[in-house]
Amino acid sequence: MDPIQSDGTKQSWERQALEHLLLENLKETRKARRWKAFFRALTLLVFVGVVLAIFDFRLPGHGMGAEKHTALVTLEGEIAASSMANALDINSSLTSAFENENSAGVVLRINSPGGSPVQAGMINDEIHRLRKLYPNKPFYVVVEDICASGGYYVAVAGDQILVDKASLVGSIGVIMEGFGFTGLMDKLGVTRRMITAGSNKGMMDPFSKENPKQVDMIKAMIDEIHQQFIAVVKEGRGDRLKETPDMFSGRVWNGEQAIKVGLVDGYGTVDTVARDVFKAPDILDYTMKENFAERVAKRFGAEVGASAGKALLRAPDLR
Repeated sequence: MDPIQSDGTKQSWERQALEHLLLENLKETRKARRWKAFFRALTLLVFVGVVLAIFDFRLPGHGMGAEKHTALVTLEGEIAASSMANALDINSSLTSAFENENSAGVVLRINSPGGSPVQAGMINDEIHRLRKLYPNKPFYVVVEDICASGGYYVAVAGDQILVDKASLVGSIGVIMEGFGFTGLMDKLGVTRRMITAGSNKGMMDPFSKENPKQVDMIKAMIDEIHQQFIAVVKEGRGDRLKETPDMFSGRVWNGEQAIKVGLVDGYGTVDTVARDVFKAPDILDYTMKENFAERVAKRFGAEVGASAGKALLRAPDLR
């Protein structure tokens, strides 16, 4: 073979090989860019999802408020500042429900064993305020499984209270509970050392012997709260209440019995109220929902402190 021809063939082969390498490199670069763009888009979607979950931009009643509807607010579980059934959230939901000019009426659905008398009282007060502001907007309470103690404290603010025949209603009383470990401490040879400034500062300490004078003080306090509860019930139910000797003893009635003694007005559900009473079968839920950030904060913050406090001494409780 001619040396010149041989050199030309070699240069042509080298050129083709170089072009092939450059082409493959270009393909790999484009592929890497596509994957990079994909992961950026995925990261952005995840970030947006997390932000929406944390801050929860949805408003109670948002989206369907332009048409006539029945406004629904749900109070479920223990009534407490650290629970979903807290006065701030429930009152905000009720306010939104009443304020919407397209809500034909408001239904408060209750499924609660009770809880804080303070939180229950705040909700009751807010309902009375809203009913005065919107006198032509009916407000009904619908009881599901249970509406006891603090739950009933809230319910008596309604125009009507409707139940199922097997619903549990009542428990008009106050409880304050704790523990006493002094007997166990004596057996184990453990001595309590507590220094206070103020003779009642360590009142109801579970590691100290019970003080009869302090017990009387607490009894007087919860009796007063009980009388406040009774007054709210009598004001809310009025002449419908057929008072019995054990009505304010803390006992519970089923729905059928509760109708007979005037604690509630009759049978009904959210659907029957919306359809047959308000004539607005479309139901819009105004209940504020707990977002991701609140769940995390509650789990790692508020609940820890609340649980520690409850382990030692419970505040007065409408349950």
